[in-house]
Amino acid sequence: MKQTTLLLLAGLFAALATSAKNNDKKDSVTACDRCIVAAEQSQHRIIIADTKTGNIIWEWKPENSNVRPSDVKWFSNPSEAKMVYDRRYVLMAASGGGVALIRVADKKTVFYAYAGGNTHSAEILPDGNIVSASSTGNFLTVFKTDTTHFPEHVYAKKIWAHFAHNVVWDAAGKKLYSAAMDSILVFSYNNNCNAPDLQPEVRVKLPGTEAHDLYPVYGKRLLWLSNSTNVWYFDVKTNKTIPAKDIIQENVKSVSSGPGGYPTICALPKESWWTDEVIDAKGHTVFLKKGLKIYKARWVLPDTFGNPDKKDLQYCR
Repeated sequence: MKQTTLLLLAGLFAALATSAKNNDKKDSVTACDRCIVAAEQSQHRIIIADTKTGNIIWEWKPENSNVRPSDVKWFSNPSEAKMVYDRRYVLMAASGGGVALIRVADKKTVFYAYAGGNTHSAEILPDGNIVSASSTGNFLTVFKTDTTHFPEHVYAKKIWAHFAHNVVWDAAGKKLYSAAMDSILVFSYNNNCNAPDLQPEVRVKLPGTEAHDLYPVYGKRLLWLSNSTNVWYFDVKTNKTIPAKDIIQENVKSVSSGPGGYPTICALPKESWWTDEVIDAKGHTVFLKKGLKIYKARWVLPDTFGNPDKKDLQYCR
């Protein structure tokens, strides 16, 4: 009896220690005031790095997660990572076709599915469903985010979008935006948990072509918009583009801004489509680590544009 009690106590202490360790991981990320989350392709992983120390403090690799070995290839060449649900989760997409929602505390992949078509971006919809953008496939995919039945048996609906590289949900305007080649496509969402779908509403012609990044300007009703030659602001109230003259212009793969004191950061390729450095709007180094292949980088901040009130994981029941 005494031995059984000791074993039970040992198990309890181990569980408490694991819980504390997981909470420490979560808290170290949410407490970091100058961390970035990045799609890092040299090791096909998502990283969170502290720009003050230059250290990588968190990483997710599919082969070390609960992703099935046969599905790991879906997550080759990660293309985007963004913080969602008050920085408790990371939403990522990969050129290998995969989309995943990852809990920061224990790195568990709570949902993943296959979109295909060179997936470049993903976004959380207001009911917790997920939409992704696939560039060579020329489509968006809306997934029912059922955390108990994946990756098979996942409801998915494809919507045509030429050269789709990005998706952003506007919570205030209740619209989805995707910059597709030379146009911004604006969609409404049917809010159908079990059969999610998007309805095209407006197409706005853009200056230039090969639109690439679309991401909220922190604290404003504007989106960063980049293509191979320029960076703009896109005003979601007026559907107008405004030149962003205060930032590097050419071949910007990602742009992210923050509150006062946070510089606007960019990922600008040094080789092919990747870089080992994240720079500010004037070209000064914010983070550098030799050997990395960063495709996009974002500040680790709450999502005040797409899901400002969502603190906890949302999913359809």
